[in-house]
Amino acid sequence: MFILNYSTVIDPLLKDVRTYAPEFSGMKARDRVLDVCCGTGDQVFHYAKRSIIATGIDLDPNMIELARRRKRRQGLTNVSFHVADASSLPFKNDSFDYASISFALHQIERASRDRVISEMKRVVKKEGDLIFIDFHVPLPENLYGYLIKIIEFIAGGGHFRNFKDYVAQGGLDEILMGKQLAEGKRGYLKNGIITIIKARNV
Repeated sequence: MFILNYSTVIDPLLKDVRTYAPEFSGMKARDRVLDVCCGTGDQVFHYAKRSIIATGIDLDPNMIELARRRKRRQGLTNVSFHVADASSLPFKNDSFDYASISFALHQIERASRDRVISEMKRVVKKEGDLIFIDFHVPLPENLYGYLIKIIEFIAGGGHFRNFKDYVAQGGLDEILMGKQLAEGKRGYLKNGIITIIKARNV
């Protein structure tokens, strides 16, 4: 079974994306931010560097344990991590100023994508913002685009099946359509293979 080592391989490759996300989003010190499907917590730690009160959730307890160990090593007090299902978040309505999800919607089944976005909307305050980062569709016909396809294929099984369905669905534009979100800003990163969208919860 092919397992990506997020903390030593993937996270360094995405460092510029992680750094850009809070700047792009307009997040401020003391804002409360939820990162959904946080993996080993890299995006959460980039929020924490800006004195943001950051929470990460992931369904994989091994990922969360690694994130908690990283938190302890860094001595952070404005960060927390929880094992939780993104389609049924364990938080009250209007708990956060922002919620973000990066490189996860393409990994999950289509019906679950809708539930995850609905849950993000529920826990974010009205007039708060949701941040979406994922692969641009269609992927560019260049080396980077082909590399993404190869990586997703190697990941195998249901992962690759969900990635193909994400592409077939039309990516973030189609997924977010009709979700009562008002797009405020978008950008493209990594030679056009990544889209980042800031959408207002209305």
